[in-house]
Amino acid sequence: MTTTRTGPTDSLTDVAGLVVGHHHKLDEGVTLGSGAATGCTVVLASAGVVAGVDVRGGGPGTRETDLLDPSHSVQQVNAVLLTGGSAYGLAAADGVMRWLEEHDHGIAMGAPGQVVPIVPGAVIFDLPVGDWTVRPTGDFGFLAADTASREFATGTVGAGVGARAGALKGGVGTASVVIADGPAEGTTASALIVANPVGSVFDPRTGLPWGVGSDGAESFGLRLPDASELVAANGVAAKGTVLNTTIGVVATDAALTKAGCRRVAVAGHDGLARAIRPAHSPLDGDTIFALATGDHTPNSEITVPAAFPNDLPILDAVCAASAQVVERAIVKAILDAASVAGIPSYRELFPSAFL
Repeated sequence: MTTTRTGPTDSLTDVAGLVVGHHHKLDEGVTLGSGAATGCTVVLASAGVVAGVDVRGGGPGTRETDLLDPSHSVQQVNAVLLTGGSAYGLAAADGVMRWLEEHDHGIAMGAPGQVVPIVPGAVIFDLPVGDWTVRPTGDFGFLAADTASREFATGTVGAGVGARAGALKGGVGTASVVIADGPAEGTTASALIVANPVGSVFDPRTGLPWGVGSDGAESFGLRLPDASELVAANGVAAKGTVLNTTIGVVATDAALTKAGCRRVAVAGHDGLARAIRPAHSPLDGDTIFALATGDHTPNSEITVPAAFPNDLPILDAVCAASAQVVERAIVKAILDAASVAGIPSYRELFPSAFL
C-alpha cells in the first residue's frame, strides 16, 4: 500500500503554481433572512493547468464543465471558481475572467492582449443565510483573484461564509499529502473543499466527525466529547433546505491528461463520501474539479503492459491520495468554521472534543 505524509503547509497550495483568494461580505448580526453572508473562493493557475471534473450531486450549479470533457479541445484552465449565491453566484466568474484578461492570462486568440481565460466554476446554495438578494457578483470574483496567494484562510471565509454542513456551520477546508513511496514517490496531492452538505458531518453515536476514520481523531487534535454535548448536538434541528452542495478542487503536481484528471476528481468523491453521510444526494450538487500542473517527474521508470497508459501507476497513487485529502479537508472545514446567523459550529457544540 502506498504511504503518504502531510504536506509542508497541509494546504492546496503545496502544489506549486496554485494560489487561492477569497472575497466575501459578512455583516455583524446577520440572521437567516437579513444582512450579508456570502462570498467566493478562487483557485488561480494563471499560466494554465490541465483540468477535469466530476459532478455527482443531483442538483449542481456549474459553469464550463462540458469544456473539461476529455474529448473536447481546450486542454487547460486558468482558474476555478467556488462560490456562494446559488446560480446567481456564477456571475463572479466574470470578474475572475476580467482579472485574468487584465493580466494577459488565457488562450491567446489573436493580437497581444486578445486572450480568452478559461474559468470553470461551481456553486453552493447559501441564499437563506443572510438576505436572499445578497449574492457574489463579478466584483467578488475580481477581488478574490486580486488577493490570491499561497497563504490563505480557512473556515468561515470566501465561499464558506454562508455554508452549512447538515445541522452545523460549514466552511472552507484544505489538506495535502506527499506520496512517500512507490512509482509516484514525491508527488503531491492536495484539496480545497467548501462543505455545505445536506448530510451529517459527525457520527451521532460518538460526536466525532465522520472523516476522522482514515487518519484517526488524534491527528485532528480531537477526542471523544462529553456525553452531555453529544445529546445536545443530536438535538439541533436539521438545516431544513432542499438545496445544499459540497464543492472543491483537488490538485497534483503529477503530469496527467484531462482523462487522468477526471479520474482523480472521481476518486476525490470517495473522500467526500467518507466524511459526509449521505453524500451525492438529489438535494446536493456535489462537484469536484481536478488540476494537474505536471511539475513533478518520478524518479524511476515505470513499466506497464502495452494495453495500459504509461502513467497508470502514478495515476492510481494520486487517486488514492485524492480521496484522502478531500476527506481531511472536509473535517478541517468543519473544525475551522465559526458560527454565523445562529448556525452552531462544531467547536461550540463539542468544546470538550478538542485536546
